[in-house]
Amino acid sequence: MNLKRNIQPEIRPVELKSIPEAEIFYLKNGIPLYIIDAGSEELMRIEFIFDAGQVREDSTLVSSTTNSMLLEGSKNYNAKEINNAFDFYGAFINPFIQKDSAGVTVFLLNKYLEKILELCCEILFRPVFPEEEIDNLQKKRLQLYLMNKQKVQNLAYDKFFESVFGPAHPYGKQILQADFGNVTKESLLKFHNDHYAKGSLAIIISGHIHAEAKSVIERYCSEFELKPDTTEDKKVTINGNKSKSVFIEKKDALQTAIRIGSATINKRHKDYPGLLILDTILGGYFGSRLMKNIREEKGYTYGINSTVMSLSQSGYKVISTEVGSKFTGKTIEEIYKEIRLLQKNPVEHSELDVVRSYMAGEMLRMFDGPFALAESFRGVWEFGLDNNYYYNLAEKIRNICPDEITGLANTYYNIDDLYEIIAGSK
Repeated sequence: MNLKRNIQPEIRPVELKSIPEAEIFYLKNGIPLYIIDAGSEELMRIEFIFDAGQVREDSTLVSSTTNSMLLEGSKNYNAKEINNAFDFYGAFINPFIQKDSAGVTVFLLNKYLEKILELCCEILFRPVFPEEEIDNLQKKRLQLYLMNKQKVQNLAYDKFFESVFGPAHPYGKQILQADFGNVTKESLLKFHNDHYAKGSLAIIISGHIHAEAKSVIERYCSEFELKPDTTEDKKVTINGNKSKSVFIEKKDALQTAIRIGSATINKRHKDYPGLLILDTILGGYFGSRLMKNIREEKGYTYGINSTVMSLSQSGYKVISTEVGSKFTGKTIEEIYKEIRLLQKNPVEHSELDVVRSYMAGEMLRMFDGPFALAESFRGVWEFGLDNNYYYNLAEKIRNICPDEITGLANTYYNIDDLYEIIAGSK
């Protein structure tokens, strides 16, 4: 090691080398168990992923309520006993609900694997959905919903998804106040039976995996009559609103929320890696063009960003910011100005080199440790992809040329196709 502080360390390019592959093991009932054995600490992360996201519900809020109620009592334990047991064994459990999937993630000490699996099977496959707890949960969620409806950023995002995907699509369906009173125990039991108890499941474990871990998981999870993760998407046609511009008035709001974007490709498309690079240049990091222009030079906002997100049935891109109401029009003008510049003028190599370095560094963080590896694995597995996606992304970051970025900007950022959602005071 060179300890002489007056000598600059060697500068080397950031490179993505070999990514550890997940081992796959099938339980007796056909459920896939993906194993990422990495790390030296006696810790483990288990993720139970069900095909039980919002796209599967026939009634609004049923999927999210089912997931939230998993910890509120099972056949053999009440809610207090369940939570006390997880605390006693030093485990952290986090139920999650997304548009395409749902389930729970558990972090635990290896020595308590058996105890934690017993608890997990209780909450996942034997919940009882006490009516009193359902009522209490919905009252709390309704209060949170009403509070969020006072915030311009939430109003804008809700209307953005409805406008882009259409009110009938699971990605665009709005939650109404009346929906909180329409969730019943019977609807939760049916959804749980269809999508958890007899649904499609995959399990991902990561950390320092002991040899007996597979047999322990087999013993606890193979007794249930589940389906492997082969369920096809319940595809719904995207039918966005005809009006591309929506203003939601919020009287006396100090700030105005701006959301500009549209539906787009997802990770399965060959252009997706290039689109991520274009998005980073536009507004995907602190040194992006939108940040330099609208935050640093104009001072219209504290922050502005652009994001490209991948969903199972589609993807979407969105530019997001909150500004002082008097700067709304000028901010929108500058956003479109930056898009047009990317469509007309090739990116300078000096700017592109900075973005390459930033994105390469962010990619390395995606594989830093066993739990990050598990997240990255899931990020491609859900789309039927593998680690080749990341190798292709790394190659695209190294080799993309300015003309290709210009072409992508013209293909995917047609301003006439973008939805413009504004929430705030006039």
